[in-house]
Amino acid sequence: MVGGVERLTAVGAPFAVEDGVFVGGPQTLREFVEVTWAYGDRPFLVSEGVRMSYREFFDASCGLARRLVGEYGLRPGDRAVVAMRNLPEWQVAFWAAQLAGLVAVPLNAWWTEEELAYALDDCAPGVLLVDGERHGRVREWAVRNAVPGIVFGDGAARVEGTAGFVAYVPDTDPLPGPPAVDVLPEQDATIMYTSGTTGRPKGAVATHRAQVGAAMNPRYFAAAAALARGEVPGTGPAPVSLTTFPFFHVAAFTSFYAVMAAGGTLVMMRKWDAGRALELIREESVTHFAGVPTTALHLLDLARSTGDPLQSLTLLSTGGAAAPPGIVGGLVDGYGERIEPRNGYGLTETCGGVLSNVGAEYRAHPESVGRPSPVTEVRIERPDAEGVGELCLRGQSLVRGYWGDPGATRAAFTEDGWFRTGDLARVDGAGRVSIVDRLTDMVIRGGENVYCVEVEGVLHRHPAVLDAAVLGVPHPLLGEEVVAVVRLRPGAAVGGEELRAHAGARLAAFKVPVRILLREAELPRNPTGKLLKRELRKLFGG
Repeated sequence: MVGGVERLTAVGAPFAVEDGVFVGGPQTLREFVEVTWAYGDRPFLVSEGVRMSYREFFDASCGLARRLVGEYGLRPGDRAVVAMRNLPEWQVAFWAAQLAGLVAVPLNAWWTEEELAYALDDCAPGVLLVDGERHGRVREWAVRNAVPGIVFGDGAARVEGTAGFVAYVPDTDPLPGPPAVDVLPEQDATIMYTSGTTGRPKGAVATHRAQVGAAMNPRYFAAAAALARGEVPGTGPAPVSLTTFPFFHVAAFTSFYAVMAAGGTLVMMRKWDAGRALELIREESVTHFAGVPTTALHLLDLARSTGDPLQSLTLLSTGGAAAPPGIVGGLVDGYGERIEPRNGYGLTETCGGVLSNVGAEYRAHPESVGRPSPVTEVRIERPDAEGVGELCLRGQSLVRGYWGDPGATRAAFTEDGWFRTGDLARVDGAGRVSIVDRLTDMVIRGGENVYCVEVEGVLHRHPAVLDAAVLGVPHPLLGEEVVAVVRLRPGAAVGGEELRAHAGARLAAFKVPVRILLREAELPRNPTGKLLKRELRKLFGG
């Protein structure tokens, strides 16, 4: 694979790089979306009986963009908040902002009124593009700050008469096209808020140059994977992707950028349901599944128990959180090598995936998140004797900093552009990166480092374990002690001591959890699949 990819990045090749930047392809997100018009009547968005072609999508996005510029008087640099669940209109709203030269601010649709108000105060938008449910959560802020809004989807008709808000009425006139505004690569394109698992979210600001780099990365990884399979990149059918990431998360961007670039179809779900996902895979002949590891495990468990062949599926991709090794094993056991596994690594600050591990490489090295894209540099800061240190990244798709927070920007970025990820990692001789743990999650037990991800991976390999979280709790002599919370598969009958013995047979004694709590309910996670360990510590009195 390493030798083959040189053909992709050579001078004049589709992914040629100069000065650390892709030189081919679009230079702004406006250019990126304008190209999709050529896909015409191909289906783009499928959601609960609604089907929208590329031409319908592009015409609606242009119509809304003209309205934002003309009726609302917004200008390049103004912020447009997008706050709604995964609806076709989310895509229309986001891309309308790009066509108008605005800075799109996708907000977490799960946030409460207070959390949304914090972000709105922070980014000071000129317009709110929301669905009916989010309208109720932002209405008071909007009235208080005299900011207008448009309501999409369910509940839109009920907003008439609400101060400053109107229901969305599509303008699909194909003749005028997008508004006449200049959009440059160095201008800001998005503000994406961090997940805020350890504190207040920060607004990560990405330029158009960064976002088009993020859009090129998955195309490069797909081309490299095709070469590794002995195929010619770009010659297969357009993907049909069941993308279950919330659209406000960068993992979703990696997914829908790849779909749009290939003229594929994006299949959406109102909320996650493994049974409904299997139905959609059959009904829509889904080829690609993309979601957090938890949803992928749910899907594979149900498919295995019901004997579903996942006949159309060719790729299962996870992101947003660490992927347990059991995903690869489950795929191979159930489907051989027909379904290609893929995982990778990315952050809000990298605008999506910048490392990728796929196919035979992933099967052979399931503990790795893969190799970097051609516009991403990797280094390990302060490595220990085992080569483990903080992962630092630099490259085209990194954000320029945090909105209105120069202190946080200086803390996260070095003067020469390296971003401190806060993740502990190692790099092997072939350039593969393995994430060992979060700096803040590593447990120091009596002077020994315990990497929670390693212990979680061992627990996941027990056939009775559906989900697992390992964390540290205070200890009067050792400083910290290792504990775990485990959710068992339905019908499994195993105790904590048996799980400790399973771990003890595979790990040094100091890494084995001294206590394992069994839990029937799902482990608490944020919307992007990351474990909320601060909530789990409460179970141990922490």
